[in-house]
Amino acid sequence: MLPAFILPGGWDALRREGAGVAPLAYYDVEETNVYNIAFDADLPADHPGRIVMQRGNAFVPRDRIPTDSIIHRLYTDPSFVRFVAACFELPELHELADPLSALVLNVVQPGMEHPWHFDTNEFTVSMLTQEPEQGGVFEYCPNIRSAGAENFDAVRSVLTDADRSPVQALTLRPGDLQLFKGRYALHRVSAVRGTTARHSAIFAYSERPGVIGSVARTRQLFGRVLPAHLDAERKAVRVDQLLD
Repeated sequence: MLPAFILPGGWDALRREGAGVAPLAYYDVEETNVYNIAFDADLPADHPGRIVMQRGNAFVPRDRIPTDSIIHRLYTDPSFVRFVAACFELPELHELADPLSALVLNVVQPGMEHPWHFDTNEFTVSMLTQEPEQGGVFEYCPNIRSAGAENFDAVRSVLTDADRSPVQALTLRPGDLQLFKGRYALHRVSAVRGTTARHSAIFAYSERPGVIGSVARTRQLFGRVLPAHLDAERKAVRVDQLLD
């Protein structure tokens, strides 16, 4: 985490811009699992994918975020992309090609949470733009799985609270920049309490160009898909063969 990546003088603009687009988020409180796959999938009885959670957060997609906003300008800035790549010790990174999920504002209203999950993209960068009064803590389990190993037992232990030793927690402030491997780190935002929603910008990058989310997951998160998603489903550009 890089505290105050956006200096305090810019916090009010961050908050106002986020609050301005938050009403455009797609809301759909639903039951889900850690892999965001169908519950009727052919899984063993003790599989972590059978554990039901409630997802109550909402996303404002990239095509609803003004291109002159702070988070959009930051996401597309070549210097910032090179900086993020250097932080991950990579020669280069690419913006996610997904026209909806490449850049989003994650909105968690009071009483809601963003349950345990993995990301579609390999490398996730996030920035809190509005902090809640209470709760809304970011928890994560770095590298609990890899591109070649799902590690289902460890994931199940975290989901059932049988073993919280892999769990780390971060208390974030507006303007803090957070970088992690969201594809391989199990993570969540705990329930928000009080009267103020939690807003955070999520910047998604990949080592490979052309990565786009699946049709099923895109429809789940945004309530719609675009031609790019349908085309990508046929071409199937993926970074691994993990369950999700």
